[in-house]
Amino acid sequence: MAVYTQLNQSKIEDILSNYNLGKLESFKGIEEGIENTNYFLSVNKKKLILTIYEKRVKSEDLPFFSNLMSSLHKANFKCPAPVLNNSNSTITNFDGKKLMIVSFVEGKAKSNLSPENCKAIGIETAKMHELTKDIKIKRQNDLSVNSWRRLFETVKDQCSMLHKDLPELIEENLSSVENKWPKDLPKGIIHGDLFHDNIFFDKDKFSGIIDFYFSCEDFFAFEIAICFNALCFDGFKENLSFNVTKAKNFIDGYSSIRKLSDSEKQSIKVLSQGAALRFLLTRVFDALNTVEGAMVKVKDPIEYLKRLEFHKNAKNYEDYFF
Repeated sequence: MAVYTQLNQSKIEDILSNYNLGKLESFKGIEEGIENTNYFLSVNKKKLILTIYEKRVKSEDLPFFSNLMSSLHKANFKCPAPVLNNSNSTITNFDGKKLMIVSFVEGKAKSNLSPENCKAIGIETAKMHELTKDIKIKRQNDLSVNSWRRLFETVKDQCSMLHKDLPELIEENLSSVENKWPKDLPKGIIHGDLFHDNIFFDKDKFSGIIDFYFSCEDFFAFEIAICFNALCFDGFKENLSFNVTKAKNFIDGYSSIRKLSDSEKQSIKVLSQGAALRFLLTRVFDALNTVEGAMVKVKDPIEYLKRLEFHKNAKNYEDYFF
């Protein structure tokens, strides 16, 4: 989440005139994240999130995101529900951009997850995967392994400004991942961005998942690899270490709902290396292409080098979860 498009009270009231929601009481820009413009709204004693789509989000993908959230919410999965406007659509045009208003998920993100939190996230991730098997909508992963080489080419000449060894390290890991990437694993719709700030807890109890704007069809085990990178490393930058207890708890929770196949387990190492590379590359791109005047916190790409080092040296899935 972030703020690229600055809105005042008058503009937000103009947007709300397209909805039957009531009177705007207060609003506030949300700075976390890097993709879209987000505002917290209080309308008629109801909490809502307004998202204006910027940068990487394609207009043609918005019905997919909306349908996914609506379908999951109807199936009692804890996530935001898109709100219908006066035209009976969840997507609204405003000032040449598209936006959506969604329900507010109570709770907040935890920066320091406990092993028990990781187990709860594992359970909910598997529940989501089981539910998405029955949702008949499709979206390919625009940031899949097939896109990383092209993304690297756009930052190759500049990324040494962030770290002198970055071009060589990315090339070495990219070549390895491209050669070993699995071809045929169980797949379906994944969230694609399960970081701390997209997972909410209320009084230490899981309360929901937000921000489905990277969701797409891919390997379920790739989602697990993303979670290992996002949730199971402790410390900062050069002192990061993999927390096997958190990873084991995540897998125990996940496996209680959906069992992993042997081929998924054997692929965890390369999928985790690939997930680290994917987030390193997009963070490098964002660090080198900041938007002037935007209220946004750019995330540090360099912390992913320690993750890549761990994945490169791991022997097999037992180094992740026994």
